[in-house]
Amino acid sequence: MTDQQSITIRPGGPGDAPTLLRLLDSATAWLAERGRTDQWGTEPASIDPRRIAQADAWAAGDGLYLAEIDATAVGALVVGAATEYVPPATEPELYVNLLVTDRAYAGRGVGARLLAYAAELARERGVGLLRVDCFRSPDRALVRFYERCGFTSTEPFVVERPGRPTWTGQVLERRVG
Repeated sequence: MTDQQSITIRPGGPGDAPTLLRLLDSATAWLAERGRTDQWGTEPASIDPRRIAQADAWAAGDGLYLAEIDATAVGALVVGAATEYVPPATEPELYVNLLVTDRAYAGRGVGARLLAYAAELARERGVGLLRVDCFRSPDRALVRFYERCGFTSTEPFVVERPGRPTWTGQVLERRVG
């Protein structure tokens, strides 16, 4: 396991959209290899116009942060406002819009380090609530990961996607202070 201190985090920028797409492609391929296609399907994000536009928007915004090990981007975090498909918070919050890691670095604490950084950002901004949503598979693997990182499950939800299967999600929250 990598010492989390050796993971550096830097703000992202417009030139980082290809890095986001690479990380998303890696995660999608990893999930597909394991038969877990309900979360992100099987097609690479880098050929999906919707995902390309999303990566460009995240990279152009001010909420993208990249985790690096030895100057190699191994994870990405995007924070900002909650997505429209989750129940709204009843207080000010910082929302994790994306957390993705390079699966070649699985088990090295990259995702946990990025979530700890999101909590630091929330504290710096004077916000006491950090929320995230994730895919809620029948085995709840991703939900359990967030719970191990200090989050508590709140509302489950379903996203209807015309022409595609529904997507089951789970909102989780973490108090920061």
